[in-house]
Amino acid sequence: MAAKDQILSPTRLAWRSFRRRKLGLLGTAMVLVLILVALGGTLLAPYDPNAMNSAASLVSPNLAHPAGTDRFGRDQLSRLMEGTRISMLVSFGSVGLSLLIGLPLGLVAGYYGGRLGGFIMRLEDVVFAFPTILLALMIVATLGPNLSNLVIAIAIIFQANVVRIVRAQVMSVKEKEFVEAARAVAARDAVIMARFILPNILSPVIVQATFHLSLAIFIEASLSFLGLGAQPPTPSWGLMLNESRTFMEFAPWLTVFPGLAIIFAVLGFNLMGDALRDALDPRLSER
Repeated sequence: MAAKDQILSPTRLAWRSFRRRKLGLLGTAMVLVLILVALGGTLLAPYDPNAMNSAASLVSPNLAHPAGTDRFGRDQLSRLMEGTRISMLVSFGSVGLSLLIGLPLGLVAGYYGGRLGGFIMRLEDVVFAFPTILLALMIVATLGPNLSNLVIAIAIIFQANVVRIVRAQVMSVKEKEFVEAARAVAARDAVIMARFILPNILSPVIVQATFHLSLAIFIEASLSFLGLGAQPPTPSWGLMLNESRTFMEFAPWLTVFPGLAIIFAVLGFNLMGDALRDALDPRLSER
């Protein structure tokens, strides 16, 4: 490694490594497009996403309606843009909530270990025992089908992965010299975990959270397709796919565009996550 590399901070090294990964930059650009559309959906949308026009029912894509219209004459492009906001809210909301739950539990389980750590991990084993979609179905069906409960369901599923990753990282870091030094000066456990351990274990957590963002979009679309996520007339990508099943033969655009939106979002987050993983891993950052 060159002398110049040695004086760069870890953050700068990671950023320089990330910039060299063209697919990662492409994925980041795709994610930024999604965020911009989500933030400005109502301003950017050419029509009211819920406005009906029976005279324009099932119009194929044209200049006035680039993504066509549905059976009620609603503009599909406007609904796709509003669906982007729904997907981003569910994705970032569920991942953020999972981190709020999983980070403290993982820190406690890894730092203290023993019976407390074992009890926390046995609870997480219960979550791992169920397939992801099945557990989400059970939770949403119990709490009720709406977006808030969907966020809670996805967060409960994701926090188990967060706990497992954080616990493993804490167990490898807590015996380091700087942690021992903090104990030697009688620093409180909460201070040690927050100031000395947490900043040194965030890299794998950030990478996992990025992949969770894409998985959350897929889960939200799947449950909305089954009627357990967004409820009509809320424009959700999964719900739009469900509503278009009857018209697939003579109005295929109703299925194609929501499907492409889901693919675009999942691909963007995955490409960005792959690049982040490589950039934040010191064994891969220089490849």
